[in-house]
Amino acid sequence: MPEPAIPSEIYVDADACPVKREVYKVAERHKLTVHVVSNGGVTIPRDPRIRLVIVGAEPDAADDWIAARAGPRDIVVTADIPLASRCVKAGAAVIGPNGRVFSEDSMGMTLATRNLMTDLRSAGEVTGGPRPFSPRDRSAFLSALHEAAVRLKR
Repeated sequence: MPEPAIPSEIYVDADACPVKREVYKVAERHKLTVHVVSNGGVTIPRDPRIRLVIVGAEPDAADDWIAARAGPRDIVVTADIPLASRCVKAGAAVIGPNGRVFSEDSMGMTLATRNLMTDLRSAGEVTGGPRPFSPRDRSAFLSALHEAAVRLKR
């Protein structure tokens, strides 16, 4: 008799995540557990499938908690490029809040660009920062998250 599939879970790097409500909606539709990982100050709906995880205030505590648990049947929601890289390496489906899907093929260039921008900022160059979050980003995120949930159910 084959072993039952391990249910997929969603891990949210929550402190600056603008799409938590969308995560809850998709998770409810697909009956997925959500781990909302934060340094504190985040509220979640009362739902047994949504779990708040408060980590320490040290740098990367939320990233480390997520990276230690996310695996091939899971989805990670983060805008943090190093965390995305760690989770992609672990086999997780990783989606940015703007709907960008991170993959092994894209991570090398994504990390290089991030490092270049960090170097430019530390050298005093004004880089302008990310563009404002838009309704189009929210829509792209919902679509990408739904597609990932469907794909993991197969």
